[in-house]
Amino acid sequence: MGKKKIVVDTNNLISAFGWNGNSRELLRNIIDKEFELFISKKQIEELKRVMDYPKLKFNEEQKTRFLEILFQIANVVNTTLKIDVIKEDIEDNFLLECALEINADYIISGDEHLKKLKEYKNIKIVSVNEFLKLEK
Repeated sequence: MGKKKIVVDTNNLISAFGWNGNSRELLRNIIDKEFELFISKKQIEELKRVMDYPKLKFNEEQKTRFLEILFQIANVVNTTLKIDVIKEDIEDNFLLECALEINADYIISGDEHLKKLKEYKNIKIVSVNEFLKLEK
């Protein structure tokens, strides 16, 4: 059947690189090639913007290293789909677009507006904790 294709939201990716916890465990699993991570060019732009938030206190070296690792472990997708499903945070539609484009198995997110969908066109939407429990 192959590895599970996953799309991980920006907050979880930032958490994985900045702090210990379930997001970091997921990142280790991706690095160990247990799952196949996909990220869109739109999400890369969002990641760059979010890493610049003063409250996160990432220095330039950390931001550069974060992106280097991400480019080594993720498949970058140039999405062509345009959808408008998430009304509460329209920026997060790019996660659905990427997931649809590559026929993902999961979107992993802690955002309530995404999680309340539970599934979108056969793509399961779960939290990091739920995903890690499902895949053990």
